[in-house]
Amino acid sequence: MKIIDMHCDTISRLFDGNAKGAVQHLGKNDGMVDLCRMKKADYMVQNFALFVDKSRQESPYEQAKRLLDFFHDEMSACSDKIAQVFSIGDIRKNENEGKISAMLTIEEGGVCEGSMEKLHFFYEQGVRMMTVTWNYANELGFPNYTAEGGLYTPNMKDGLTDKGIDFVREMARIGMIIDVSHLSDAGFYDVLKYTKVPFVASHSNARALCHVVRNLTDDMIHELSDRGGVIGLNYSVDFLRNPPGNLSEISLYDSGSWGKSEATLMDIAGHARHIADIGGVECLGLGSDFDGIPLNPEIADAGEVPKLIDALEKTGFHESEIEKIFYKNVYRLYEDVLG
Repeated sequence: MKIIDMHCDTISRLFDGNAKGAVQHLGKNDGMVDLCRMKKADYMVQNFALFVDKSRQESPYEQAKRLLDFFHDEMSACSDKIAQVFSIGDIRKNENEGKISAMLTIEEGGVCEGSMEKLHFFYEQGVRMMTVTWNYANELGFPNYTAEGGLYTPNMKDGLTDKGIDFVREMARIGMIIDVSHLSDAGFYDVLKYTKVPFVASHSNARALCHVVRNLTDDMIHELSDRGGVIGLNYSVDFLRNPPGNLSEISLYDSGSWGKSEATLMDIAGHARHIADIGGVECLGLGSDFDGIPLNPEIADAGEVPKLIDALEKTGFHESEIEKIFYKNVYRLYEDVLG
């Protein structure tokens, strides 16, 4: 079964490792995503994020450009197996040629440094999806938690800035997919208010099942689905099951709980079942977050994604519905937004 994955952090992981002397490449590496394992699992498209932790960079824009250069080098080195795509037509072409498609995304809208010119630069380079924020406030908006007294609680007050509203409107106009993963609850509703196009939560799950603020409430799932958007199931244990001693839905859980959950393939399927029950199967996709999350032993890398099929079947999904989750829903979104 074909696979489209809306989010991984492989480019940043490889770049950082190479900078420290641990030279590895996309063709084969000891992380979670490489060409060997993608080919084995029958990937159609992998979205590769240019992830920048802006708290560690003097210029997030310049760091994103360095990652961009690294991505282009990797594409050149593996050009017989994978090729960057800019449109739905490019994906079809790669399919016909037996190549995996690589779509560029950005995780951290702060790389634009508030400049519309820089947004357009990244679009010209093939970036077709961008998270408005990561874990810090930036020129465009606020992240989806406030951390007070060690507790992570939803940010329902601070949404998009005026510049952020301009940015999401421009992204909608040019055909760059708006990604609300990491964005505050208030920001989610601002995207809903100020745009009319489908948007995504590329790597988020259901907050009703796991109370971390990175996940979506049932109302968010419903609204995103009504807009024609897609939610990418995240394989991180922290976003799948509440850790021991979780306080409540209001207090969520403290920072000391991270990495202490144990989650299975059936937990991923359970989130899929809940999201489908709220928003319909058409709003479901895959957003592994590979190379940006701790190891989930039950789905350790890209080569093991087909194992999820059996878990989805056990939660009542039929083959045609699993095809939608694995690739058809995101493909439809690409047709709607990218053209």
